[in-house]
Amino acid sequence: MPRFAANLSMLYNEHDFLDRFEAAARDGFEAVEFLFPYAFKPAELAQRLADHGLQQVLFNAPPGDWDTAERGIACLPGREAEFRSGIQSALEYAQVLNCPRVHVMAGLAPAGVARATLQGTYEANLAWAAAQALEAGLDILVEPINTRDIPGFFLNRQDEAHRIVGAVGASNLKVQMDLYHCQIVEGDVATKIRQYLPTGKVGHFQIAGVPMRHEPDLGELNHPYLFDVIDEVSAACGWQGWIGCEYRPARGTVAGSTSTGLDWLRARR
Repeated sequence: MPRFAANLSMLYNEHDFLDRFEAAARDGFEAVEFLFPYAFKPAELAQRLADHGLQQVLFNAPPGDWDTAERGIACLPGREAEFRSGIQSALEYAQVLNCPRVHVMAGLAPAGVARATLQGTYEANLAWAAAQALEAGLDILVEPINTRDIPGFFLNRQDEAHRIVGAVGASNLKVQMDLYHCQIVEGDVATKIRQYLPTGKVGHFQIAGVPMRHEPDLGELNHPYLFDVIDEVSAACGWQGWIGCEYRPARGTVAGSTSTGLDWLRARR
């Protein structure tokens, strides 16, 4: 059975952030992910993980100025020094949290800048980040994101992501395959799992119902079937990663609403 990680940035919002670790463990999750750890000291987060027997499996490198709608700076010329500082901070957190992978957001493509320029900057930054992460024994991930949720995002498709990973050529640079984004942009999700998972270049999955980004048993995707595909292909190729539950709970309107919407997970177990 696939291993599921609770995304604490989206799930358990009925609790203060540091209390979400306990809530996730209480619902049977063995791992967590979230967007950003930087508002807290690494030791504080590590203690929450240890207290509740959880693994940290993913978080994002600093994205630039999130509050002014920046969504990563990896493709932005002239921001290389800031990018490198952010990667160093992320790797410090990852080592304290014993987190094996860090997602690097590409960023929004600025108007008037040639795509080739942005891609050159992106690939150079990813090569540098992967080299730093390799020394620490960690993976760097890139994620195609649909332009409905993040208009103007630089990286949108699985084939684009895998071409870039191949061009950089770092053994620890991989793709974060979010099935929600993949369905919105491309569809044919099961075929893409079968195509890319055996390559060894898929580092992580994420899920949410399409189109509203709610529980995975809501919407147009047949997640039980897709989980079976992941199981089948994983058994053949030896993949042992995690599936992050990065959705906005729709069921329940009072404290405990995340747990109310976990029937899909209880059924899978």
